[in-house]
Amino acid sequence: MTPLIWIAALCVVAAGMALSTQAPVNAALARLLGGPLPAASVSFGVGLVILIAATGLQALAAGPRAAPDFAGAPWWVWIGGVLGAVYVVTITATVGTLGVLTLVAATVLGQLIGALVLDAVGAFGLPQRPITWTRALAPVLVAGGLVLSRA
Repeated sequence: MTPLIWIAALCVVAAGMALSTQAPVNAALARLLGGPLPAASVSFGVGLVILIAATGLQALAAGPRAAPDFAGAPWWVWIGGVLGAVYVVTITATVGTLGVLTLVAATVLGQLIGALVLDAVGAFGLPQRPITWTRALAPVLVAGGLVLSRA
């Protein structure tokens, strides 16, 4: 692997560590606010404020640019927020039952199964990557880890 691949992978590992922290933090917030929906709303609200500030700083640094063509965008570019909301509410509601390790193992298993399918069909403009036996083995191994996380 090239150094750029290693750096990107390490960034994703760090983001993954942050995600595993998000579930118990949001669960504590849910206990305080009375449920996973208000906790997810607060979590997304705080994230929105941070992202708006970061976007503003980036725009200041980059200077003027052409306005985006929102009307020409395909419908599916708008579902990312919905998918994120489903994920945050689900992990917030289930981390107390599953524990962080099992929750993350189940999340990664779901991500790998979805990723295999998305890669195979070249979804959302990504290049197609065939399902090989080695790539198909990844979710099988994670499924074993999921079972072991409950032992």
